[in-house]
Amino acid sequence: MSNQEFSIYHDFSINSSINKVFDAITIPEKLNNWWPLKSSGSPELGAEYNLNFTDKYNWYGTVSEVIINKSFFIKMTQSSHDWNDTTFGFELETKNEGTLVKFSHLGWSFCNAEYRNSSFCWAMLLKGLKDYLEKDLILPFEERE
Repeated sequence: MSNQEFSIYHDFSINSSINKVFDAITIPEKLNNWWPLKSSGSPELGAEYNLNFTDKYNWYGTVSEVIINKSFFIKMTQSSHDWNDTTFGFELETKNEGTLVKFSHLGWSFCNAEYRNSSFCWAMLLKGLKDYLEKDLILPFEERE
């Protein structure tokens, strides 16, 4: 058995201020506009986030890193087998009039179907984040990947 880990990376720009991007990835009411059905938590080190997608997919993670308007990471603690103990998050940089978003989802044990599907879904969801901030477009939860 290999000790190799797999990671997902997506870098993209959003034509929005860094503080608005930070709020959209950390404040539950704004997070719900592009990712989970409902969520709770606060952007404080060690705080627990509840990410509820359905009753069957009611997940939890702990904030493992947070620097206001700079970075935000959550380590999954209660989720699917493949997601448990992975860490996802965002590094933000001001770029021209907008924000460069460096997304990562680290610590996957296997390059299996769930890993590959999650990489695709993250790309689609992050496009939803971009559309939410740039166009004020909120895709209904049922239509998100």
